[in-house]
Amino acid sequence: MTEIVISEFMDETVVEQLAMDYEVLYDPRLVDAEDDLRDALGDAAALIVRNRTAVSAELLQHAPRLRVVGRLGVGLDNIDLDACARRGIEVCPARGANDAAVAEYVVTMALILLRNAYYAGAEVRAGDWPRTDCMGREAAGKRLGLVGVGAIARQVAARAQALGMQVSGYDPHLAAEERVWRQIERAGSLRELLGSSDVVSLHVPLTGETRHLLNATTIADCKQGGLLINAARGGVVDETALIEALRDGWLGGAALDVFEHEPLDREQGQRFAGIENLVLTPHIAGITRESNRRVSALTADNVRRVLQGMH
Repeated sequence: MTEIVISEFMDETVVEQLAMDYEVLYDPRLVDAEDDLRDALGDAAALIVRNRTAVSAELLQHAPRLRVVGRLGVGLDNIDLDACARRGIEVCPARGANDAAVAEYVVTMALILLRNAYYAGAEVRAGDWPRTDCMGREAAGKRLGLVGVGAIARQVAARAQALGMQVSGYDPHLAAEERVWRQIERAGSLRELLGSSDVVSLHVPLTGETRHLLNATTIADCKQGGLLINAARGGVVDETALIEALRDGWLGGAALDVFEHEPLDREQGQRFAGIENLVLTPHIAGITRESNRRVSALTADNVRRVLQGMH
């Protein structure tokens, strides 16, 4: 009888440790094999997923004994939380375990986009010497605007400030009296933040309120030549509007780690073809060897706690 089903990749050492105490089915291919996943859940007490497995009400009908969903990460938009609550299924995200990895990614992308010097490899190999074309900007003195000022954004702020950047934040869910505003300048509105920031980084979940938060109208509020980094959720950005703003030069560049439809297929990817000063990565901001071990270990501990009745 399978007690724990793991449908996406996980640190294999942690999987082996789980398998010492439980009957574990570890098969990262299940995320793309819905029928097999349904069959595997018949006796399962726990399901461990990342962001691609859709834990829907329909899927839960095939898991009558399920007690816990362990999320290898923090975003929960792929999990029907209401359906889980109705069934008494606990949902356990791995909060905090990959914050440092995402923060490092954001700051790295800010530096890459500002410097504008790391796309010239082919030209240099061909014997060209595009020094003036590669002349970029320094991070020191530039303003980083954070949309959402949660745990990850605060780690980004600390790293950016160490580089001499000014940091502002906009978060309507944080009161003006919150201590975080002692370290980060508080913008009174999204428009104010976008218009004053050289680099904008998104740190919000995907909800009805935040879907297409960055759209044609709000992108037009951005500082001309500004840079956008999205390592939050793809649906927060209207990709069509972003592509237009990049092609017409209103935005100076962007880094996208997340997309409205994942994984990005060839047809969707071709929409970004030919855009300079654009970095695309396959939803890996929070995934490093170190963070994968932390996320996996925390998720395993969360699942054990529920299965052992240690609430």
